[in-house]
Amino acid sequence: MTHPAPEPASEDLLRRMAPQVLGALLRRYGHFDAAEDAVQEALLAAARQWPEEGRPRNPRGWLIRVASRRLTDQLRSEAARRRREETAAALTPRDEFVAPPPGEGRAPAEEDTLTLLFLCCRADLPAAGRIALTLRAVGGLTTAEIARALLVPEATMAQRISRAKRRIRTSASPFGSPADTADTAAGEQEQEQEKARERAARLADVLHVLYLIFNEGYTATSGRELQRADLATEAIRLTRAVHALLPDDGEVAGLLALMLLTDARRAARTGPDGSLIPLAEQDRTRWDRDAIAEGVALVSDALTRTPLGPYQLRAAIAAVHDEAAGDEDTDWAEILALYEVLVRLVPGPVERLGHAVAVAMVHGPRRALDLLAALDDDDHLAGHHRLEAVRAHLLEMAGDRAAAHAAYAKAAGLTLSTPERRYLLSRAARIAE
Repeated sequence: MTHPAPEPASEDLLRRMAPQVLGALLRRYGHFDAAEDAVQEALLAAARQWPEEGRPRNPRGWLIRVASRRLTDQLRSEAARRRREETAAALTPRDEFVAPPPGEGRAPAEEDTLTLLFLCCRADLPAAGRIALTLRAVGGLTTAEIARALLVPEATMAQRISRAKRRIRTSASPFGSPADTADTAAGEQEQEQEKARERAARLADVLHVLYLIFNEGYTATSGRELQRADLATEAIRLTRAVHALLPDDGEVAGLLALMLLTDARRAARTGPDGSLIPLAEQDRTRWDRDAIAEGVALVSDALTRTPLGPYQLRAAIAAVHDEAAGDEDTDWAEILALYEVLVRLVPGPVERLGHAVAVAMVHGPRRALDLLAALDDDDHLAGHHRLEAVRAHLLEMAGDRAAAHAAYAKAAGLTLSTPERRYLLSRAARIAE
């Protein structure tokens, strides 16, 4: 049944519903590859039919119904139908998790996406593979976007995703819960310890995936728009759902706080023409004060009662920025102290890059430029526009205008984001003038 007036298929709506539909099919049938193909066929059918026939009153139910038909038709044609049906039955931990027929009442749609999120973060997959697969299935990111987010070549990322899918396809129990993987011959205490380790590893991957989805939404790695608000909003929504399940986990609270504190600046990050406005030049009256208050409360509570973790530290850094009345009021000494703890916990290239900026603001750009020199040999950052953009900023601070101009121009040539490229070229032009 459709609306009286035809309503076109919305690309944002289809992208948002894709992981929900995939999660419903996986719980009901299993078979990751086949389910993913069926969902893609349903999305294509929607893109063709909805503009002519109108959008269904229950778009999600329509997509589940069409995808289910595609999937069941494929499964019926395979010789191992009985074994696959048994696998699908094992997928369903209790009756209410079965996707109901379209139009019937059910739990909130985010349950499908949240379930898919945890199911993809399987312990028997390599960490890089399960993170990439989850970004593909839950975040709807392309292989190229995932490669840029994880700072690896696109060909390498494609191989990781293919290997992860192949591992799932050949596994005897594709989507068992963490409890299912424990050694039944082990003692009860050993089983519980193994389950706890797997849950912790799976949760860490879930948080990492949500963080990467948010980052891609907050600053898109390519395209004409600086931000993809739908991705950032979805990441926040899912992180809220994880926080509701695990309210005492400090890192879950820290990640939610980080997202809120960062997303609070969204309205002030772009000009009327979509141009990038850096943090130092933003109109802070446009920041979302309610989101800032919630984020500060979350991270403050987590820091006082839970073990310290990287997401809490990142959130604390964001809170120092957000609580400053103006850029000149920012407590860079506190930010530097937080970064120094962070790089001890997570000595990654992105963390070290942020640390270098804080060093420049406290001790001057020359010392920070020495730190950047060590990152030139990092395989993840070498040739990345972020490294060159920070270098250009520090060279400009140091008064080396010629080198800063060259670095800005080089960074502009490396980024695939149109707003970032225009901003970097404008900085280079301003120096040239």
